[in-house]
Amino acid sequence: MNIVTFLQIRPAETVNEVWASTRRREGTLGVEMASPTASDIEGAQRGGLLVQSRTLDAAVQAPAYVLAPDRSPTASERSLPGWRVTIEHAGSDMQVLDALAFTRAAFLRTQRSRIREAARLVDLPGLDVGISVYVDTVDDAVEAVASGATDLLLRDWDTERLGELRDALGPDLLTERTVFPIGLSYDTVAAELEPGTLATYLNQVDGAGRARPRASWAPGKDIDIPKPATRPSTAWADARWVEGYQATMHEASDPIRPILIRAVEGTPPSRDEVEVLFRAHGRDVEAIADAADRLRSLAVGDDVTFVVNRNINYTNQCYFKCGFCAFSKGPHSLDLRETPYLMTIDEVVDRAEEAWQRGATEVCLQGGIHPDFTGAFYVDLVRAIKQRVPALHIHGFTPLEIWQGAETSGMSVRELLGVLRESGLGTLPGTAAEILDDDVRSTLCPDKIRTSQWAEVMLAAHEIGLRTTATMMFGHVDGPRSWANHLEVLRDIQRRTGGFTEFVPLPFVHMGAPIWLRGLARPGPTWDEVILVHAVSRLAFVGLIDNIQASWVKLGLEGAEALLRSGCNDLGGTLMDESISRAAGASHGTEVSVADFTEVILGLDRRPVRRTTLYEPIESGIDILR
Repeated sequence: MNIVTFLQIRPAETVNEVWASTRRREGTLGVEMASPTASDIEGAQRGGLLVQSRTLDAAVQAPAYVLAPDRSPTASERSLPGWRVTIEHAGSDMQVLDALAFTRAAFLRTQRSRIREAARLVDLPGLDVGISVYVDTVDDAVEAVASGATDLLLRDWDTERLGELRDALGPDLLTERTVFPIGLSYDTVAAELEPGTLATYLNQVDGAGRARPRASWAPGKDIDIPKPATRPSTAWADARWVEGYQATMHEASDPIRPILIRAVEGTPPSRDEVEVLFRAHGRDVEAIADAADRLRSLAVGDDVTFVVNRNINYTNQCYFKCGFCAFSKGPHSLDLRETPYLMTIDEVVDRAEEAWQRGATEVCLQGGIHPDFTGAFYVDLVRAIKQRVPALHIHGFTPLEIWQGAETSGMSVRELLGVLRESGLGTLPGTAAEILDDDVRSTLCPDKIRTSQWAEVMLAAHEIGLRTTATMMFGHVDGPRSWANHLEVLRDIQRRTGGFTEFVPLPFVHMGAPIWLRGLARPGPTWDEVILVHAVSRLAFVGLIDNIQASWVKLGLEGAEALLRSGCNDLGGTLMDESISRAAGASHGTEVSVADFTEVILGLDRRPVRRTTLYEPIESGIDILR
């Protein structure tokens, strides 16, 4: 399916931050200028817009360029990448073709009267060029696309007219871009763009490089999810979309539909098909959510599970430098940085005992990697808790903590895990995974364990009888390719051992994260990406992992409720304490009650089930509230 992209762009002679901010709120993403100054570009970017220049000036580097064919040798000499270039359809065919071939431009901008002529040029072997044209009406746009245009330039179109255009072209055809084409990788843009340009671009896009919906919502923010009442996707804002109904799996686009049908019939998508699903947009997101909900019903029925537990983050001091982590490095500007602390073992044990007295069956132990920690600390902590509260399940220590603990104790990973198991450790959390793709990890957490090391800990744990969870933190410098790679790593491990009890997607909370504050990450996933990651995971793990968890800590109970309709069946734990997400800027509470969970579940006509860490049912239905 060939998509049609569009860019909302305005011309301007000069630009400042106030003008740019106003245009950004109106929906504009780009501004085109004849010869912008450095001040124009900075003002535009401070206001959230990217400049497209019609002049190639060695003294001022613009984010993107629209060049006449006779300027193309200059672009080539400067090694300007083609994705930053649009060539004007002016002069002879030979001149235009020469410019396209040597710049490898992303777009050829033509007039409506010359679209068919442009289409003949870009159809030549060796070119990958979109045909870009300004249109003023929906009829103009439909005619342009019918003639061969693949990219529409729009000035001052409101949301309702965009909705009319979408419906006129077909519900699965239209996608919004920035001044750059869709599909650029993070590494590509990070290596090429100036810091201010990169930050502006990342704040405009989702993981696939499409323009983000114009909503202020992000994971961790205590504001309503911009989700229509009758459908999951927030891809569009016009009334016809908002008041419409969710597309079913049978209404998916041609590339998506057969993947969904096979998955519901029990055949999981391949790694490449998983990536295709992760790139879905609009109605396809909803179709995937529908398929995931059908699979959820087949796998686990209408039970929605949760555990009564307590999180104990025993220290916020850590010598690793993870770009996403605000827990020990929260910015003063958000008033999130706590005084450095390290609990004593007695303090941790007291909290564990209090949790048990309040009805918890699990205590989750995670913290920073304190410079003084060795594996002995983790062993002593487990023994002390078990001595005081022998029946309490200890769910503790990330693969990073296990790896560091083994290194500092002169033990192998398997040996340390064996000692911890004998001391009373019940299960391991699957955090410290972030994205199991080393290209991403080298940017996101450069000094942290790599994919193979994380996998080594998990395989060793499973092989000695310790079950674990699995997680994925998404929405920062990652995207569909790395998400698919991550799920493939988990599927490989699960096929070998069957040791994962659940999969927990964790949306990136950006507000206090150092990597976002430095302009090097996206501001968390969009709501459609949240839906996609949970729903695609249900499809990818068919026959492997039955339990998909929704993180109320990142998304609030409203968000978790929506995900229970999109393939999820578990709400996680009541927590009693939660520090890590709060440090990153999350506004959701640090604790929910059994009654809170039960109200959400019953509101969906599902059955609440209080469970153990290993998914053994304890009590269900209204008995939970007695």
